[in-house]
Amino acid sequence: MTSTTDANAATPGRDSEYGELRAELATLTTEAFRPELAEIDRLGTLEIARIMNGEDRTVPTAVAVRLPEIAAAIDGTAARMARGGRLIYAGAGTPGRLGILDASECPPTFNTDPSEVIGLIAGGPSAIITAVEGAEDSTELAAADLDALNLTADDTVVGISASGRTPYAIGAVEHARAKGALTIGLSCNADSALGAAAEHPIEIVVGPELLTGSTRLKAGTAQKLVLNMLSTITMIRLGKTYGNLMVDVRASNEKLRARSRRIVALATGASDEEIEAALAATDGEVKNAILTILGQVDGPTAATLLSASDGHLRAALAAAPRTTT
Repeated sequence: MTSTTDANAATPGRDSEYGELRAELATLTTEAFRPELAEIDRLGTLEIARIMNGEDRTVPTAVAVRLPEIAAAIDGTAARMARGGRLIYAGAGTPGRLGILDASECPPTFNTDPSEVIGLIAGGPSAIITAVEGAEDSTELAAADLDALNLTADDTVVGISASGRTPYAIGAVEHARAKGALTIGLSCNADSALGAAAEHPIEIVVGPELLTGSTRLKAGTAQKLVLNMLSTITMIRLGKTYGNLMVDVRASNEKLRARSRRIVALATGASDEEIEAALAATDGEVKNAILTILGQVDGPTAATLLSASDGHLRAALAAAPRTTT
């Protein structure tokens, strides 16, 4: 009698498929084995922590090498979002979760609508917590997920994959590019398939991991740093900040309400009484409140000036009839 396990193990097609995949993984920097760390489990905890910390310090340097590519991708993204486009992240496993994390932070930080920055993960929302077997291997699933969003040519799609070979991420970029959307491929291997598929390849080569193939480590850190840049600098370009102040912050809890008042104070130097009056006159909108104080205008005028300036506070201040800065 042949068991199910034996039958699966004896399938020639499966053996060939896994053999090819193993050979492919062996060529990837992110999957490389480091013999000098082969006995790391025998070291003391402090020594392991020092080694790991040393590894992490190399990541910003690897990101710095790709700053020109990152900047070009941001400029393209900001131009499309200014026309009403969206920023959409697509990845599997850790890269997908990192995209969702970055997207979820945009509404409270920049007062964006949840539909403006979106994170897609192979396998859907349940995959955020539990792996969905086979989901990352489907280019068709990526296309379907994007079609469900009614993708347009003004959107930007960022495929995220440490290896740069994940079918879901590549499929998302290929489908988006065919629809005319801007495409960015973020990976951690040089000359990746994901980079080749995207209009803007960003390949952050951080080298082999402390634990062989555990790309939630340096590769994950690199991806997080780049995603921070993509969303934050895009929002700066869109006028979501005034200097380094989050003037579009959404005051949805007590901490953020206190932060709103501090931001108005830092931007204007106004007294607490003036700040409270300005926020009351602008329904709690920080950017509008700042404009009423610095531009010496009332709430409705501030709203009109900001609308005419596409939300850019500096431009609105320049247009205010009695700007004092």
